[in-house]
Amino acid sequence: MTERLVLHEYAASGNCYKVRLTAALLGLELERREYDIMKGETRTPEFLAKVNANGRIPVLQVGDRSIPESNAACHFLADESALIPQDAFAHADMLRWMFWEQYNHEPNIATLRFWMGWVGVDKLSEAQRLQLPFKRQAGEDALKLMDEHLAERDWFVGDAVSLADVCLFAYTHVAGDAAFDLPTYPHLSAWLERLQALPRFIPLGA
Repeated sequence: MTERLVLHEYAASGNCYKVRLTAALLGLELERREYDIMKGETRTPEFLAKVNANGRIPVLQVGDRSIPESNAACHFLADESALIPQDAFAHADMLRWMFWEQYNHEPNIATLRFWMGWVGVDKLSEAQRLQLPFKRQAGEDALKLMDEHLAERDWFVGDAVSLADVCLFAYTHVAGDAAFDLPTYPHLSAWLERLQALPRFIPLGA
């Protein structure tokens, strides 16, 4: 890949981490630009005008063009690599898990992690407090589904690691930050260890 790659990010975010992890597994270099979401740095007029009008990160800058949304950025980086299955059905199945991650997994596990670790439960609005038990149950359901899927396989799609695994790993491995008990999911825990043992793996703090 010859174009300059710049990741606009908040490093503690799992969504930003999955882009860094994808790049690392593929041996790609990223320039990194950090924004403090707690200080509203992704909501400034300059950010909205020059980086992402939606006011969110990560954004992967490719030359003078940009790709918002974490899983889209991961897919761009991994194009024509071993992280994307060549078989059409397997490719679609990989995308299925990536879409599921953003719809069923991240809105529950990542949101609880953010509320508990950054906002503080005592500072949540009444509307947010009412959502706590529902997000907790939805998060448990997501982890249970993943654990069951991995009972007889090593990876989410086919016989090798794919972007589905990378995108699901980002917030799953820190689910304990939101008081989810990962050791109660043995197949999921074994999968986490397999992914962390991959060549070029980098941790969240890297």
